[in-house]
Amino acid sequence: MTDPRAIIASVFREEHGRVLATLVRLLGDIDLAEEAVQDAFLVAVDRWPRDGPPPNPGGWIVTTARRRAIDRLRRDTLRTDRQARAARLEERLVTQPEEDSAVPDDRLRLMFTCCHPALAQPTQVALTLRLLGGLDTPTIARAFLVPEATLAQRLVRAKRKIRDARIPYRVPEAAELPDRLRPVMAVIYLVFNAGWIAEGEQLVDAGLCGEAIRLARLLVDLMPDEPEAKGLLALLLLLQARQPARTTADGTLVLLPDQDRGRWDRALLDEGRALVRACLRRGAPGPYQIQAAINAVHSDAATAGETDWAQILALYDQLLVWQPTPVVALNRAVAVAELHGPPAALDLLDGLDLQAYQPFHVVRAELLARGGRRAEALAAYAAALALTRSEVEREHLTRRRTEVATQATTRAEPAAPGA
Repeated sequence: MTDPRAIIASVFREEHGRVLATLVRLLGDIDLAEEAVQDAFLVAVDRWPRDGPPPNPGGWIVTTARRRAIDRLRRDTLRTDRQARAARLEERLVTQPEEDSAVPDDRLRLMFTCCHPALAQPTQVALTLRLLGGLDTPTIARAFLVPEATLAQRLVRAKRKIRDARIPYRVPEAAELPDRLRPVMAVIYLVFNAGWIAEGEQLVDAGLCGEAIRLARLLVDLMPDEPEAKGLLALLLLLQARQPARTTADGTLVLLPDQDRGRWDRALLDEGRALVRACLRRGAPGPYQIQAAINAVHSDAATAGETDWAQILALYDQLLVWQPTPVVALNRAVAVAELHGPPAALDLLDGLDLQAYQPFHVVRAELLARGGRRAEALAAYAAALALTRSEVEREHLTRRRTEVATQATTRAEPAAPGA
C-alpha cells in the first residue's frame, strides 16, 4: 500500500499552487489563503494515515481549505469588529462559482497579481515562486544568491504591500501586460529550472517542469503576438525534449554530450524548433528567443561532435548583451572551452563572482580536469559537492571526482538549462 505521507507530499507539490490561487481569488487575501491551505494539509497529515487517502486528494484539499477559511473568518468575526467584511468573504467562499474568463486559470491570475509594477522585479519573481512554484524560502534564496533572512523579509513586505495597496487579483488589461510580462516569464522559467534538477533522490520534478510548460502555453495564448513569450515556450519545449535521455535505466545522470539523442522527444523538438523559426521571422530578438536558439542548435546536431559551437558562442555573445550576468558568462565560457580550449575558458571564469553558485564549481572542476590541473579540479569538485542538494547529481559528481583522481578526462556542459 502506498504510504499516505508520500501521497500527501505528492499532492502538496502538484496541487498547492492551484489550491492557493483558487483561495486567493475567493478571499482576495494572500495571507488568509495561505493559512487556510496550510490548515488543510495539516488536517490531511492527521487524517490520511489513519483513514486512508481520499479518492480525489486534490479535490479534498480544495474543499477542506475552503472550510478552514470559513472557520477562520467566523473566528475573525468573534474577535474583531470586522463582521461585515468577514460575512461578505464567507458568502463568496460558499456561493461564488468558477469565473468565466478568457484565461480561466487562477495560477496565471495570481502570477500577474504578484508581478504588479508597484513591487520591485526581484521581489515579484521571488513572491510568485514562493506562492505558486512550490519552492521554499531557502531554495529561492539560493536561486537569487541572497541570504535566506533577506529574502524572507522581502516576501513579507511584498504581501503586505499587495494587501495595503489593494492590488487586484486579475489578468491585467492589454495595455498593462507589457509592464508585467518580464517577471511573469522569469517565474515560469525559474519554476522549470527548479524541476530540471530537483532536490532529493529524483533528478527531475516532472510536476514543476510540466506546470511551467503549461503556464508558458497559456501565456502564448494570452499574448500571441509577443515573440518573447513564444521564445520562452520554445526554450522549455527544447529542454524538456531531452529529459528521457538525461538518466540511465538505473537513474544515473547522463550529461548532454553523452546522451542518446535517439531518446529525445521528437514531437517536442519539432514544436520547439517551429517556434524558434517563427521568432526569427519576426526579427525582434530577446533573451528567451536567443536561449531557445542556442538549444535549437544543440538539437540540430546528430551527435555531440557535430555541434556548431561557433554558432552557439555567437548566440551567447548576443545573450550577454541582453543579460550581462555572471551566469550567462559562465555558460558562454563552456562554448569558449569547446572552441578554444579549457585555459581560455578558465581565464573567463576567474573574473566571475559566483562562489555560492554550485554550477560554477562544477564547470570549473570539469575545465580544470580537462586542462590537466588535477589537484585544483579535485578542490573544485569538493566545493561543488558541498553545495549540491540533488542526490542524483551528488552521485554523478562523486563519480567524476573519483575519475579525475585517477586521471580520467571530463567534459563540461552549460551550468543551467539555456541560461
